[in-house]
Amino acid sequence: MAGANATNYGRPIIQVSHLSKVYSNDSVETVALADVSFEVREGEFVAIMGPSGSGKSTLMHILGALDTPTSGTYVLDGKNVGQLSRDELAAIRNKNIGFVFQAYNLLPRTTALKNVMIPMAYARVPKTERLKRATALLDRVGLGDRIDHASNQLSGGQQQRVAIARAMAMNPSIILADEPTGNLATAQGEEIIAIFQDLNDQGHTIVMITHEPYIAEHAKRTVFIQDGRIVKDTDSHTSKRAFVQKEH
Repeated sequence: MAGANATNYGRPIIQVSHLSKVYSNDSVETVALADVSFEVREGEFVAIMGPSGSGKSTLMHILGALDTPTSGTYVLDGKNVGQLSRDELAAIRNKNIGFVFQAYNLLPRTTALKNVMIPMAYARVPKTERLKRATALLDRVGLGDRIDHASNQLSGGQQQRVAIARAMAMNPSIILADEPTGNLATAQGEEIIAIFQDLNDQGHTIVMITHEPYIAEHAKRTVFIQDGRIVKDTDSHTSKRAFVQKEH
């Protein structure tokens, strides 16, 4: 199911079809996702909203190739993720997806510059190029004067800026952000969202999980998930539009 005004964007880059995820523990089954289908096109900025336990984090882990569904298919940039080897999945996580987490996930006693260089080191990008690219990215997020500061010397908002720069290090086709403003004050959160909007304006595809309505309002489209199902899909160009999944 494509988002509204899909023709305003590029080709489908995320295609999820009848995705389900069931966790089994001591013969007790918990359904985290149930028959989820949707599509994200190049250039979209999509927020995924839902209450705690709705399945949105499970969905994000599957989209990031960090977890696998129980059933259904996930096609990322033309590749069926379920058919890829571990090495191919690792390559996708390194080169195709940029991750931004609520807790930043930076190395605490490592400089901002070196934190941003880490994904490039894994990809064996030459050191001179790593330095050049990381410096430019930190300048881009407003931290050009903090490149030699350790991440534990930076504020929460500054650490999240470093995390965004790191996510952009390999120029990924998609940025996945999981509650990127969850640990920040409102003003800092607004600054972080402004960076995401700028990246989206430059053509980057962004999928962001949030439980904050005022954060989701900055996205161009919001997908609401509840009890493992998509219950509504809205975008900023139209009035609220009910999303009804086909029953099978």
